[in-house]
Amino acid sequence: MTTHRAEIEADLERGPEELAAADPFWPAQLAVLAALVLYVALPDKLTLGPDWLLPTAEGLLLAGLMWASPFRRRSEVKPWRRITALFLTGFVAAVNTVSLGLLIHFVVKGGRTGGYELVLSGAEIWVTAVLIYAVAYWELDGGGATERGLGRRKPPWGFSFPQWVDVGWSHWRPMFVDYLYLSFTNCTAFSPTDTMPLKPSMKLLMLVQGLTALVTIGVVVARAISLLG
Repeated sequence: MTTHRAEIEADLERGPEELAAADPFWPAQLAVLAALVLYVALPDKLTLGPDWLLPTAEGLLLAGLMWASPFRRRSEVKPWRRITALFLTGFVAAVNTVSLGLLIHFVVKGGRTGGYELVLSGAEIWVTAVLIYAVAYWELDGGGATERGLGRRKPPWGFSFPQWVDVGWSHWRPMFVDYLYLSFTNCTAFSPTDTMPLKPSMKLLMLVQGLTALVTIGVVVARAISLLG
């Protein structure tokens, strides 16, 4: 309890620039890189559709996130750079959803493949959804990491975090790990857990992600396990 109180008091003493610097851009870039490496590491022709489409989209997103990152101060981030990163994030999420649709079509039509390959393919689509939607939430909520850190937009934003009960709206900023946890729990519980969406756009985005995860686990993985049996 004493340690927790000390952390709260330390947050209260930090200014906007310190809060902004506490949420760096590299975790989001690392998440996209992890999704890209995961796809490349899979065996050939494990996912349906053009082999180059998803890794190319993820590579463009990684380049866009790096390009959108400020090189000096957070205040130097250009809005059109963030818009580009958001567009690329949506493109990767859409491509991943199309990959899921193609895989479901393959399963329903009785395509022949091993259960092991289907499990890996479903897992790749699921993990990619966790990582990419985490980037999307991180980019969208409160106008992005820069706007949140500098306090240019007052909460509430797109989500309500439980930490605000302890430290209030103005002394705590969610970081990428908070959005990664939000994305993971939505993909496993198919609903929000401790962090609640406030805006209709965020609710719809979580709905699409939860539906993607549900279909991936309920259809693809279930079919793969039956093949393994």
